[in-house]
Amino acid sequence: MNLEKAVFKIGGSILDNTHSLNNTISQLNQISQKKLINHIIIIPGGGLYANFIRSLDRELQIGSEMAHWMAIYAMDYNGKKIGKQYSFINLTDNLEILRTNETKISLFLPLKHLRAYNRLPKSWDVTSDSIALSIAQELNLNQCFLIKNVDGIIDHHNEVIQKLSTTNYTQLKKTGKLAKIHSNENEIKKSKPIDEYTLEIINTSKISCILLNGAPNKSKIYDYFASPNESDKTYTKISFK
Repeated sequence: MNLEKAVFKIGGSILDNTHSLNNTISQLNQISQKKLINHIIIIPGGGLYANFIRSLDRELQIGSEMAHWMAIYAMDYNGKKIGKQYSFINLTDNLEILRTNETKISLFLPLKHLRAYNRLPKSWDVTSDSIALSIAQELNLNQCFLIKNVDGIIDHHNEVIQKLSTTNYTQLKKTGKLAKIHSNENEIKKSKPIDEYTLEIINTSKISCILLNGAPNKSKIYDYFASPNESDKTYTKISFK
């Protein structure tokens, strides 16, 4: 598999674990070095900071719009931290640069762009998942990769569903055929690891969403692009209808 350009959103569960982040960045760098993707664009999640803002909103009712922008600020903050840790990653807040430059690995800081052009609802239904898909859409890409600490969408038999449509996914949720994990907020995210608005973007933009696991001691990101055998790959791909 060889792509000219691809967007990877790194989820908070990866950002907040040093080993997971190192593993994810290492695989992305390897993909770049092998020229499996010519231009990798990273979108940082909000991580612990966004979770704190969510708790603050519950306690103080700071309002959807204020919480929305605070969470996006958290994405920028995490992006700048990544830039300090990995000097080979080029940081930018200019989407036009991402359209034209030839940097192997870039990280996009979304706050400035979204302040000027954001058309997404300002609610907790929209997280960095939806933001990453919307950025991929603006770059005229037909897919977006979400790096998380789960292998994909898990069914009630604890099996990864490799490919499904947005209609399939909605139906599985309604009929209780997704994994039922409700012990805490982090486990619920493993059971239902995409935000509510992601399906809307997939449907309206016809973009596909691929979930990959960036947890330590796994090479599932690299294997997805490098392995010629479908049986060697672990992922979930959600597509239009």
